[in-house]
Amino acid sequence: MATHTEEAPEGETGEARAEAAKRLTMFVDAGIAIALTLLALDLPVPTGGTTAAMLRSVSDHGTEYVGFVLSFVVIAAHWRANHEIFGYVRALNSRLTTLTLLWLFIQVLMPFATRVITAEGAFPLRFSMYAVVQVFASVSTALIIREIRRQHLYRADGPPLVFAQHLVRSICLAAVFAVSVPVAFLTESTGAYLCWLAAPIVLTLARRIQGRGGK
Repeated sequence: MATHTEEAPEGETGEARAEAAKRLTMFVDAGIAIALTLLALDLPVPTGGTTAAMLRSVSDHGTEYVGFVLSFVVIAAHWRANHEIFGYVRALNSRLTTLTLLWLFIQVLMPFATRVITAEGAFPLRFSMYAVVQVFASVSTALIIREIRRQHLYRADGPPLVFAQHLVRSICLAAVFAVSVPVAFLTESTGAYLCWLAAPIVLTLARRIQGRGGK
């Protein structure tokens, strides 16, 4: 069965469609830069009249600093995946643009989610809010890949393996973060964070299984 592809607007050349995809990528890059800036602006400045006092201040704000590093790595990973995917996109349609803007909205929301998880209060709810943001980020990436493949918006030389790898990665990450939500309510902090630490193991296993399937 032939796959339906949305027609480009009348008079729009392939070069114009490629330029539109490039502009969207540049807009995404700018949005990610803003998200990372907002993330850094939330960092508390150590205070104290002596070296010991400043070190105590650093220790007291350790949670905020760890949260910053965690979210920086997470946002960077999401951006890198998006950048690799759009490196093979030759054209846009309205649905792909909408999904990409939704993905960017979630990334810009990350600094707020970081403040929530590092604040005081009920841990399960704070943790779950951050985890749910990650679920939406991963799901939106999977939907972007699905739309690109379904409408054949990638270049003729675009290797399907790139999309398949990122699709599996997104599904695995969404599953890991989703599972961590009920775990947070059952075991408090320890078990919930262990779920996140299991993510690299899950991704490694998925890559190996995918690699064997591609042979």
